[in-house]
Amino acid sequence: MASTLWKKFIPSAEPAAADDSSNAAQYDASTFAEGSAEPDSKAPADAVHQAPSEERPNEAAQDGVTQAEAITLTMWCLYFVNAFQSQITSNLSAYITSDFESHSLIPVIDIVSSVMGAATYMPVAKILNLWDRSIGFALMTVFAVLGLILSATCNGIGTYCAAQKNGLLRERERVDRTLVQSIIHYAIEFDLLGVVLLTAGLVLFLLPFTIAGSTDSDWKTASIIVMLVVGIVCLLAFAAVEHWVAPVPFLPWEMLATRTVLGACLVDATYQIAYYCWDDYYTSYLQVVYGVSIETAGYISSIFDVVSGVWLLGVGLSIKMTGRFRWLLLWSVPLYLLGEGLMIYFRQPHWSVGYNIMCQVFLALSGGTMIIVQQVAVLAVADHNNAASALAFLNVFGNMGSAVGSSISGAIWTHTLPAALQRLLPESAKADWETIYDSLDVQLSYARGTPVRHAINLAYAEAQSKMLIAGTAIMALSLGWMFLIKDLKVTKTQTKGVLF
Repeated sequence: MASTLWKKFIPSAEPAAADDSSNAAQYDASTFAEGSAEPDSKAPADAVHQAPSEERPNEAAQDGVTQAEAITLTMWCLYFVNAFQSQITSNLSAYITSDFESHSLIPVIDIVSSVMGAATYMPVAKILNLWDRSIGFALMTVFAVLGLILSATCNGIGTYCAAQKNGLLRERERVDRTLVQSIIHYAIEFDLLGVVLLTAGLVLFLLPFTIAGSTDSDWKTASIIVMLVVGIVCLLAFAAVEHWVAPVPFLPWEMLATRTVLGACLVDATYQIAYYCWDDYYTSYLQVVYGVSIETAGYISSIFDVVSGVWLLGVGLSIKMTGRFRWLLLWSVPLYLLGEGLMIYFRQPHWSVGYNIMCQVFLALSGGTMIIVQQVAVLAVADHNNAASALAFLNVFGNMGSAVGSSISGAIWTHTLPAALQRLLPESAKADWETIYDSLDVQLSYARGTPVRHAINLAYAEAQSKMLIAGTAIMALSLGWMFLIKDLKVTKTQTKGVLF
């Protein structure tokens, strides 16, 4: 269908068959030279942007690239459906973990899914460039549905975490290779060893900070020590494999030689860490401290998606009119810091929930702007054929940042809330602190205004305040990272043939 649409609307462009041996993961510094109108351009960046130019679609582009250009409009539907199911499942995560008496392990789900997502972004991007993207979309839909089925039928936190992770697309066998040769070829092409080492290293290193309790004895247990040691060893092994062993590295590290890509990736990673430092427990906080329903808590946590979705139409128009994008970071990063800083101040129970809503609007306007600027920045220095890989590279950093942020969130929670509950609960309820700590349902079972509920509210506020302080301090690094991004002119080069 995609090929038919392409030929119907662009008769002169005959997509050539993709050659996976020559096109997969071939990057060099010139491909991502800042300001380059063409990948092999030797002209300085400023000279390239002196006159408008037009770039026609590469007729020798990988088949997945050409077919994707004919189905651009389907992305709108995809974004809507994915956001719809994501919001539903995220709102219910607190109750699912509470049902397993593991409310404190909410960040574990995000850590596992984020790390698996980071590990599979680049392999999936390479596969989608080489093969028909409609097939890739169909298989990813199957994986997503399977994950939702596992989530609905699971009876333990382990299965629920497994349901949240992203899967790796399986390649079809080439007719000119045997099965063994194909396995070896794609294991090298997608750096399977690097993917396994990175995934294992990040998961094993980050999880102990959430799983371990607040006492020193928890950190002395054999399981925690083994996870930390093996995680560090895996990360060191990943670095060694990438440098000395892997014929095709997991990431095209040459991209980081371009300061615009480096700056965008650092801003994205910092932003994700700062956001997930507090977001995992936010809906639980709203329900416990302000007594709102899960429906209202979902509406408040969805402010970012709704407001930023509308706001970004104006952001895109402003980029189109000015031809520049970095100026948007100059106000969005400070505004995000202001929003997080105000959330620290308004975290106590005596403030109205309206102040939290105001802060969410600030975060939506600034955070949404930062996300689109990061994407525009990496695409501005990548050629058309490597757009998927450029975005995947950015998302790898973002996913690793969200995993680190969730780990920080879990560590603060497990080291703050138990002690706060034991200190603040009235004598009649001190013996029940562990039951209260493990279940959102138990926390909500105490009537608002009672001494026990008030103590729980204060404990929540204390934990959330520390999370927000950590997130704000980390986000301040973006004030420096944003100046690494060059203020490129994005209206000078256009690509014909993309259907809208």
